Amino acid sequence: METPLRLISPPSACSYLPDQVCQLEYDMSYSMTPDEYMERMHQGWRRIGRAVFRPACPSCRMCQSLRVPVDAFRPDRSQRRAWKANAGEVTTKVGRPALTTDRANLYRRFHTHQAGAKQWPMPELENLVALLDNPFDTEEWSYRLGDRLIAVGYVDALAGGLSAIYFYYDPGERHRSLGTFNVLSVLASARQRRLPYVYLGYYVEGCRSLAYKARFKPNEVRGADGEWTPFTT
Repeated sequence: METPLRLISPPSACSYLPDQVCQLEYDMSYSMTPDEYMERMHQGWRRIGRAVFRPACPSCRMCQSLRVPVDAFRPDRSQRRAWKANAGEVTTKVGRPALTTDRANLYRRFHTHQAGAKQWPMPELENLVALLDNPFDTEEWSYRLGDRLIAVGYVDALAGGLSAIYFYYDPGERHRSLGTFNVLSVLASARQRRLPYVYLGYYVEGCRSLAYKARFKPNEVRGADGEWTPFTT
């Protein structure tokens, strides 16, 4: 692996916990392998495009990497309902990431809705383009209702499990709980591939946008000592 370019972002207001100050440590990697990234995830890093990052906040340690043991996972009633509502109607295709008009329009609609509902930053197409440029092959999961694209997710297939990178959906289909359906679909695929874990990124207690991750039980979080331990909320 090449020596990465390491950067530390300037302190800023945290988008997860507004009363906290956020800083991120970044490595820019152009030739990382899946096995090298798997080792990074065990160290608490995540990835968007070619940027590998982890929290480097001055006083807060609330970001916890969360994973779900595939064989132990059992959906709750709400998750079973979301699966039943979508499995017979929504079709899923796994392929290579692509930038098309319907994907760009869906990305803008999703982020425009989130900006109004949750004060997210307004969408920039460059952020979507970054998801398509990866140091190793990444899967794109596209979800359609009939011929209409309603959601897109990006997933790394690694030797130690599947890692969900990013997901966006049609805000007009919020009643379908597509985020839950996506995670359930990734878990089902990991089981078929006989992979042990699905990695869901960071869980932050007190952040409503990330609360859904803890509902996929049982689950584990990475502690400050680097060990993965069972997690309950």
